[in-house]
Amino acid sequence: MKLRHAIAAALSTAFLSAGAASAQTVFNTSSWLPPTHVLSTTQAAWCELLEKESSGRMKCNALPRAVVAAPGTFDAVRDGLADISFTVDGYTPGRFINTQVAEFPFLGDSAVTTSVAYQRIYSKHFAPLNEHRGVKVLGVFTHGPGIIFNTKQPVASAADAARLKFRIGGGNINELSRAMGWNTTLKPAPESFELLSTGVMDGTFFPDESIASFRLSMIKHATTFPGGLYNTSFVFMMNPGKYNALSAEDKAVVDKISGETVARMFGEGWDRVDAASRDGVQKEQGVQRIQANEAFINEVKAKQAALEDRWATTAEGRGLKNAKAVLAEFRAEIAKVK
Repeated sequence: MKLRHAIAAALSTAFLSAGAASAQTVFNTSSWLPPTHVLSTTQAAWCELLEKESSGRMKCNALPRAVVAAPGTFDAVRDGLADISFTVDGYTPGRFINTQVAEFPFLGDSAVTTSVAYQRIYSKHFAPLNEHRGVKVLGVFTHGPGIIFNTKQPVASAADAARLKFRIGGGNINELSRAMGWNTTLKPAPESFELLSTGVMDGTFFPDESIASFRLSMIKHATTFPGGLYNTSFVFMMNPGKYNALSAEDKAVVDKISGETVARMFGEGWDRVDAASRDGVQKEQGVQRIQANEAFINEVKAKQAALEDRWATTAEGRGLKNAKAVLAEFRAEIAKVK
């Protein structure tokens, strides 16, 4: 009798354990960047936070390779090929309009400040317009200030830049480059090494981080701008079906660590690697840095003014009210973030 009770108790414990295990939700995460890249490591850190905050009820499984190339990531998450990932809004030109507000020049010198301010503006003005329809947005963020890098010569003027061929990542910088008369080609970041090492391109527009992350040892010159020549809008997202299948308790956990938590995590990570690349790898390979002079900056501002007018008109056509005021609010919010 005692043996029978012991077996029954053991089976009951095993059943409960199996039930608990089966109740765990596993999210497949995908990254189109190397596992050591700050976006991949920050995604992993967010997953660790998710597991901790849910007491192990939710966890992530990092897929060994990206489910699709970078430009297809949004649709891949929407369609359930991956449960969680991130992408650059500008990799699909014309699809996202409101997000371009985070891509304008001279916004700020820190990824944390621009990311957190962008998240606040996004939550208030852009999320209700549902431009990212089809996915559950976990957060938005930016990288650090955009810089002109090249392998050939110092770029001290718009005319200097016009003599070279550049890879760019899309978004407002694509429009700005065209307005400036520069020779640029839209290509995802991971293609930069091949483009530069083979001489197909002379340079690339990147934040500091990318010189180390993509091992661009051929870069010799950098031109910086106060607040950056450009920025890039990213979205961190989850498959909506996966989110909707969660219990109310687990949805609350996901929501708790979304928004500004996401923006700050990615922003802080990017600031760290920007500094490490600038102070380490770039110094070691002798990258010569200059800051754009006032004349160069004013040339950019003159061209950008027309682009901001066009953005405001287009955004208002898609439902955003008083777009210029939203842009001004964004810039003011950046100044407030600590």
